[in-house]
Amino acid sequence: MKSLRNMFRRFGRDESGVLMAEAIIVLPFMLWSYLALFVYWDAFRSVNTSQKAAYTISDMISREMITLPANYITGMRDLMRYLIDNDQTVRIRVTSVTWSDANARFEVHWSRSPDNAVPLLTTTTLQTYASRIPKMAGGDFVTIVETWVSYHPAFDVGMDDEEIKQFVVTRPRFFTCISVSATPCPIS
Repeated sequence: MKSLRNMFRRFGRDESGVLMAEAIIVLPFMLWSYLALFVYWDAFRSVNTSQKAAYTISDMISREMITLPANYITGMRDLMRYLIDNDQTVRIRVTSVTWSDANARFEVHWSRSPDNAVPLLTTTTLQTYASRIPKMAGGDFVTIVETWVSYHPAFDVGMDDEEIKQFVVTRPRFFTCISVSATPCPIS
């Protein structure tokens, strides 16, 4: 009986193979953590790049001094695809908005979306965005650039496919209004 007890004591103090057992337990967690950090960092990078591209497009439109041709917004979508440098789906909607003192509401001057990928804004649907648009003087114009970029994580670490949305409001730089073909600016 004493030898059996000694054998159990030796077995209890024996640490051979502990390193391998710990490695087997910890290695999957370490691998998952590494992949998760990679995916979350990539998602953060995608959001950041998408935001910068949306602001770039909004700034470019605000600096225009000519009537925008019909294919200009399509070119802006293609530019956004180039700036974010990925093969994800990119949708864009550009809307010119004014404040009407007479009607006490925001009104759509024009709205464009390449290939009608996103429903165009109307004065009625624009009112749902009213809280996101800064206060404006009567007859003042702003351009709203909205972008949607799909994001698919490289690895499955518990993060679903996302759609990165941006909403950028910019006032025209040189003129009171940006016009597009077939929709001139109102005479003031």
